[in-house]
Amino acid sequence: MSKAARLIERLSELHPKGFDLSLDRIRRLLAPLGNPQDRLPPVIHIAGTNGKGSASAFSRALLEAAGLKVHVHTSPHLVNWHERYRIAAPGGGRLVEDDVLAEALQRVADANKGEKITVFELLTATMFLLFTEHPADACILEVGLGGRFDATNVIPRPAVSLIMPISLDHQAFLGDRVELIAAEKAGIVKRGAPVVIGNQEWDAAQEVLVDTAERLGCPLKVYGQDFVAYEERGRLVYQDEDGLMDLPLPRLRGRHQISNAAAAIAAVKAAGFPVTPKSAETAMQSVTWPARLQQLTSGPLVDLAPEGSEIWLDGGHNPDAGVVIAEALAAVEERQQKQLVLIAGMINTKDQTGFFRAFHGMARHVYTVPITSSEAGVPPSVLSSRAMEAGLPAEPLASVESALSLLRETWDGDTPPRILICGSLYLAGDVLAANDMAPE
Repeated sequence: MSKAARLIERLSELHPKGFDLSLDRIRRLLAPLGNPQDRLPPVIHIAGTNGKGSASAFSRALLEAAGLKVHVHTSPHLVNWHERYRIAAPGGGRLVEDDVLAEALQRVADANKGEKITVFELLTATMFLLFTEHPADACILEVGLGGRFDATNVIPRPAVSLIMPISLDHQAFLGDRVELIAAEKAGIVKRGAPVVIGNQEWDAAQEVLVDTAERLGCPLKVYGQDFVAYEERGRLVYQDEDGLMDLPLPRLRGRHQISNAAAAIAAVKAAGFPVTPKSAETAMQSVTWPARLQQLTSGPLVDLAPEGSEIWLDGGHNPDAGVVIAEALAAVEERQQKQLVLIAGMINTKDQTGFFRAFHGMARHVYTVPITSSEAGVPPSVLSSRAMEAGLPAEPLASVESALSLLRETWDGDTPPRILICGSLYLAGDVLAANDMAPE
């Protein structure tokens, strides 16, 4: 275990792991640290239910392709805590070094003096400290949960607020209607600061976002009105008031990544940074984001599956994410009639039946597995029942390894299966670790 991970483990024993939505505690903590949140480089602040991580990855790729140095904060991590802190460097940012992270965490813990606080707030304060102590041209901050009371929302004025697609998730914290969730996400909008709204499925959510931006006098760009992107002849065409850009399709798989890329382009431009056809083309070809329709082609887990299997990993975990994952897989080499098998693990705050429903009529079988890295994991027997409620044949197993091995022993199809390991970012992180593929 790394030095930083040991320290975070100790802090987790002292402070709650959950969410306690308020900004008072982190503001109190940041004051003795010199209020680093007020000294950041220009910030692209990103909220939303789905697509936040992809938008962060596209924004980073666009800025770095333009020769800029960029800090990136994302959460949660997949394998190592260090993934949350990408420190700007010439030629591309690097995950924070362990000694640097541990030292900053210790300073934050010392400044807190044992006061009541959540671990996420301590980690966020550490991010502010790190990002002000290393030079950068820009800073990308992904919201952890919601927006209005998220610990990242103590920044005074972002260069742009980007709000990605909103759907039902975290209802216990954010509300059970998309309008309520949209109102929480819109909490990152600051008076007069530019706002970009990504492709929204729900009109009610978009209305809340637009109303908030207009009420606060924000320059506003809305997907489908002020900018748009679409696929044409195997290319991505982006269009806004400045004209057209004819670009390669992004490396990130799935039709939804076209609108995610468009939102990032619009946000980077709205923040005042240059986006040229050349830099955008480089970004589409260089962008990376683990566990989002990531194909696993080698490694210990891959070796357990039936020979020739096509194995995909995705951390999407709500019904809308299930729909875009299913659509993306349906479009993968449609001429190869591979049968789809799911290996799924989920946590108990998600709509499990709603997620599985997206694969009805498409998945031949579901193997449900535990999530060992989260106390909130749904028992495989219960998760199998949820899959069957969605009309999918399902059975519980002890692990991803057990599911892959059983498939290898029993597969009777004419062609090897297409396997999707899905349902949780926790599970995705466990899989990447087991397959020796920790993000770098």
